[in-house]
Amino acid sequence: MTSVLVTGAAGFIGANLVEALRRRSDVTATALDREDGADALDRALATADVVFHLAGVNRPTNDTEFGAVNEGVTRRVVETLERRHRLPTLVFTSSTQAELDNPYGRSKRQAEDVLRAWAGRTGAPLVVYRLPGVFGKWCRPNYNSVVATFCHNVARDLPLTVNDPGRSLPLVHVGDVVEAFLRHLDGATPGGPIASVEPEFTTTVGDLAAAIQAFRGHRTTLQLPDFSDGFTRRLYSTYVSYLPAEAFAYGLQRREDPRGVLAEFLKSPSLGQIFVSRTRPGITRGNHYHDAKTEKFLVLEGDAVIAFRHRVTGETARVPVAGTELRVVDIPPGWAHAITNVGDHELIVLFWASE
Repeated sequence: MTSVLVTGAAGFIGANLVEALRRRSDVTATALDREDGADALDRALATADVVFHLAGVNRPTNDTEFGAVNEGVTRRVVETLERRHRLPTLVFTSSTQAELDNPYGRSKRQAEDVLRAWAGRTGAPLVVYRLPGVFGKWCRPNYNSVVATFCHNVARDLPLTVNDPGRSLPLVHVGDVVEAFLRHLDGATPGGPIASVEPEFTTTVGDLAAAIQAFRGHRTTLQLPDFSDGFTRRLYSTYVSYLPAEAFAYGLQRREDPRGVLAEFLKSPSLGQIFVSRTRPGITRGNHYHDAKTEKFLVLEGDAVIAFRHRVTGETARVPVAGTELRVVDIPPGWAHAITNVGDHELIVLFWASE
């Protein structure tokens, strides 16, 4: 059983890391944040095999807090470990701003120096991540993440402020950060003095705003984003995590006639379309054929017969299906087809079409 300490556990990255650690049966995790105090930190460092040192500030009320927290807390961690003669694996979250000459960047660079000096004296295993912007669920909006702010505002139909649409944004997803961190529980070491998280994505502020605004329009157009793109997939997941609970559900446009109801659900240029129908007893739908489009029918509730007739040979076929079977029926092109509700109750069918 590996003993793990996470400082800054109430922060964005910390909360995601602690959640992942608690799903593992081979670790015991101690989560500390600033209100826990020096004594709790001392006790946790006495037993920790791996320390994820995430504690820090990036938006203090006074610039002096940068040094007091980012360097100061790091120095306290090192002094405690040396006093207790302990050499855990220490994973530290720095920032790409450590390369810049600003108060935040200098404080992160100074914290790195403290840790490297300690590792050099003691031989302790040290991993330093200089992270770019990190996005994902649970990041605070209107703080220091443009992704969180844009997702929060678009999900609530609030305006976006885009001051420099062409500004480049290097980003990594918090899930990939956590995955990289967890590898150090199994002995992984970085290949150099600075570790990195992959994949890293680069977008612009303007493109980011446009992508997130398009996600909101999905409920009207039903068009899914291109989930084959890793950044789009992660960004959409992040956007949905910012929906207020009262906005989780939304309605579909109902097309109703004497046969019953039909509603389109999802559309995708590469994956086709999904729709659903509710059909009254004795009613037949279809009686048409397709030149190239293919479909799949899945009866979810009720009893039906799907009838086929080949357009050239005249060959016919009948396929009975019931909702209890969860049996999929392919609809090939060139075959006229119809589905009839042969039961006493409403027939509910899920359809997929290739176009």
